[in-house]
Amino acid sequence: MSTTTLTHCPYCSLQCGIELTAGDRPVTLQPQPDFPVNRGGLCSKGWTAAELLDHPDRLLHPLVREREGDRTSPLRRASWDEALDRIVLGIRRAQEKYGVESVGCFGGGGLTNEKAYTLGKFARVALRTPAIDYNGRWCMSSAAAAANSMFGIDRGLPFPLEDIARAEAVLLVGSNAAETMPPAMQFFDQGRAEGARHVVVDTRATPTARGSHLHLQPRPGTDLALANGLLHLAVRRGLVDEQYIAERTTGWARARSGVNAFWPDRVERITGVPAAQLHETLDILAGARSAMILTARGAEQHSAGTRTAQAFINLALALGLPGKPFSGWGTLTGQGNGQGGREHGQKADQLPGYRKLDDPAARTHVAGVWGIEPGELPQPGLSAYEMLDRCGTAGGVRALLVMASNIAVSAPNAAHVQNRLQALELLVVSDIFLTETAALADVVLPTAQWAEEEGTLTNLEGRVIRRRRALPPPEGVRDDLTVLKQIADRLGRGEFFSADAETVFTELREASRGGIADYSGITYAAAEREEGVFWPLAQGSGQDNRRLFTDRFPTPDGRARFVRTDYREPAEAADEVYPYLLTTGRVMQHYQSGAQTRRVASLRMAQPEAFAEIHPDLARRNGIGPGDEVELRTRRGTGVFRARLTDTVRPDTIFVPFHWGGRSNANALTNPVLDQFSRMPAFKVCAVAIGRHDEDEPDRETAIEENSAMHSTPRFLQGVFAFTGQGLLKPAPVDPALSYTVPAGKTAQVLYFRGGNSSAELVTAVLMRDGRPMRYFPIGARSDVHVPLRVVEDLLGGTVLELHLAAPEDVEGTLVIDFGLVEV
Repeated sequence: MSTTTLTHCPYCSLQCGIELTAGDRPVTLQPQPDFPVNRGGLCSKGWTAAELLDHPDRLLHPLVREREGDRTSPLRRASWDEALDRIVLGIRRAQEKYGVESVGCFGGGGLTNEKAYTLGKFARVALRTPAIDYNGRWCMSSAAAAANSMFGIDRGLPFPLEDIARAEAVLLVGSNAAETMPPAMQFFDQGRAEGARHVVVDTRATPTARGSHLHLQPRPGTDLALANGLLHLAVRRGLVDEQYIAERTTGWARARSGVNAFWPDRVERITGVPAAQLHETLDILAGARSAMILTARGAEQHSAGTRTAQAFINLALALGLPGKPFSGWGTLTGQGNGQGGREHGQKADQLPGYRKLDDPAARTHVAGVWGIEPGELPQPGLSAYEMLDRCGTAGGVRALLVMASNIAVSAPNAAHVQNRLQALELLVVSDIFLTETAALADVVLPTAQWAEEEGTLTNLEGRVIRRRRALPPPEGVRDDLTVLKQIADRLGRGEFFSADAETVFTELREASRGGIADYSGITYAAAEREEGVFWPLAQGSGQDNRRLFTDRFPTPDGRARFVRTDYREPAEAADEVYPYLLTTGRVMQHYQSGAQTRRVASLRMAQPEAFAEIHPDLARRNGIGPGDEVELRTRRGTGVFRARLTDTVRPDTIFVPFHWGGRSNANALTNPVLDQFSRMPAFKVCAVAIGRHDEDEPDRETAIEENSAMHSTPRFLQGVFAFTGQGLLKPAPVDPALSYTVPAGKTAQVLYFRGGNSSAELVTAVLMRDGRPMRYFPIGARSDVHVPLRVVEDLLGGTVLELHLAAPEDVEGTLVIDFGLVEV
């Protein structure tokens, strides 16, 4: 018998509400129509998330090396007892030979709050090691460091997502939300429909940028100079809010003096952004009754990422925005539990509740909750890359447990990190698939997926939501809480751990009590009843913390702190050997290292291989044509990508997505130089050289095998498009990209249609065949549809297919289209 469970998408930080129907497999899902974050919308990743639950590649049994300690021997199936015994034996060997600090843990921003909390506790109580960090260090750490230093708290958005629709002006820096979190765009679109003006700062003319009022396209790595230049103009033109600064902030004089030299002409020379656009941006922000400044990874994943985020907070404070209705500064968190994952102890320097591990009072409180002495807690350890960089070396980690992270693909300087992983004496990986990292391991543990476990996550708003178990995991698969408890049992520390998620959360509440991230007033029942509960929430307070800073900041004196943000050039500049700049990012169809999305057929067909976006002028200078294989070279390594020529990227910049491993691993190229405050690597800019790749070299990516027997060719009409309705009875072309002609000698068959509509009105996508309507696809207001299409006839060579749109006259919005065909 099938049952429907209200739960949440497993991917990004939106944590869109979904209804999951399970019973007889396969599992099906649809969006919750009224969950406040997505309001009935889902992206293509969310729609296909259930396909992973029964994927044929899924790990269903523990794996160990045929010959213990020999990673050249194959992985084979093992019992849970054999796998756990090998893990414990390896841990004890390392501890006896090298000391307790030689065993480490590496977590992930996708772990539930309960699992992130338990992993941090496991490292410090069961292993007694300081060696723990997680992949969120590479995602949110710069924005977190900035917010903590200036506001006294790090909550990605200090207001609910819906407030974006009420802001009259938005400055969005380094985010391509239209592709990375499409359901959130309904709030941006609603604001623009009501007259809001948006400015997007991005090195590429992304769909998000193209839909804005103004697009600033700076050189990669120069956002800090841009922010300082805007603050300089605000001071010079008398647009700062002197009363707000006097009543609600400190440190203004020092911050103001730090931008004296950032006059517009100099900023233009540094960034490439015309001075006139700087003035216009400031006019938009300062002239609005409500305004927001939102940053994301494009601004933060730099060696000066913390200073960059601080500089934009300086601008927000100078304009008097934080705490004002529908205004302020915020950051768009990336990973599914990127917010909660950085609050409760899996960071190297952190205890639950966002407490500091080197704070005596914090140590006393948490040790009391855990039932140990404060002196038993280790001191802070190394950050993520620093820990990995030392793996297998004197004083470094010798045995490592990895949970929910594919670091062989996602780490900067990835080839070096892979070498360090291979130097370990024990590598244990818990995952749902045999990822590129798991393929290097001594022991691989299969784990339960999102729909098979209980817990909580904290989304980008600070909304703590319930993840509900809709079905049990396959036989032979265990959840991470159970596995950590069983390893702790074998280490003689099992009494300190529980495998029950709600029991763990109850303890987390107590451990966080009185901390910055106080969850003591949050319960499972409240999270379910109220569609999530916003932290901080002390037990018994009854306070509504959806919107922070309305009266004071959580600092000792209640004031926000300005910070002087001196400009630093990017760690690498273009030169004669590496004459261009490389930047990286995400695409709509894939997520993080691609370990999940590259296994979903429709997503893989839509974006089957890694590519490099290259400006036509740059390509011409290097003899590169559309579709050529190109080799990118940096000081760390090389990668091979398919050339995609486009004028949406700067002529001095090359963009590559980071969702692939093997020879197309973008992070084999990226620079591991670290931000001095957050220890964030400089993922977003490094110097690069380019040339044609003419060798007939097979792809070395073997973790995910493609179907070599397939003789058909997928084709897609897809993208994100702004539209203005011409009338419901007047279907009109949307964009030339939504046209396809069946090649001579071929036939084609339609497979599916997916569409999303950000406007407040019903629209209809019309499939045209040789100029005549063939099929209609209604898309509701702020909604989306997914229509599998049965093949009724072959489309012969020469047939022309187009997608048109019928929308009420003068209605404006954004249309997301993903239409799949196959040539045979």
